[in-house]
Amino acid sequence: MIAYIGIGANLGDARGNVLDALARLARMDGGMLLHTSSMYRTAPIDSSGDDYINAVACLDTSLGAHELLAAMQAIEQAHGRERPYHNAPRTLDLDLLLYGDEMIATDSLTVPHPRMHERAFVIAPLLEIAPDIVIPGHGAARDFAQLVAGQTIAKLD
Repeated sequence: MIAYIGIGANLGDARGNVLDALARLARMDGGMLLHTSSMYRTAPIDSSGDDYINAVACLDTSLGAHELLAAMQAIEQAHGRERPYHNAPRTLDLDLLLYGDEMIATDSLTVPHPRMHERAFVIAPLLEIAPDIVIPGHGAARDFAQLVAGQTIAKLD
């Protein structure tokens, strides 16, 4: 199954945490890292704190969606992720954006990730590695690029 994972951090060494998350995803059992986007700096949305460092990774995985989510949460925990309140600043945040063309709605997982099509920090790196990707239930991701164009985002070297 091809899965896309959003990665973000804005506490501590945010850039280092994103790079470490990519390295851990590359070593994850049941998965092969296929593509990674560039890193992007973005202002917090519905949150506070420093700017975020964001990226998107594409995995080929044999894990089920909930198993993949558990593996991603283990990577977050390795970085000391805390959830004191909704949208709190974070050392590392991994979001399962897409899992093939599946639509999943359980108590613990919603795929496609809610509001992903409303966030430049998802759309820009996603389109970089998958320009023709379709968001199930929403349409072509490229159709949302103009809708998020007003959000502050900068591609990093």
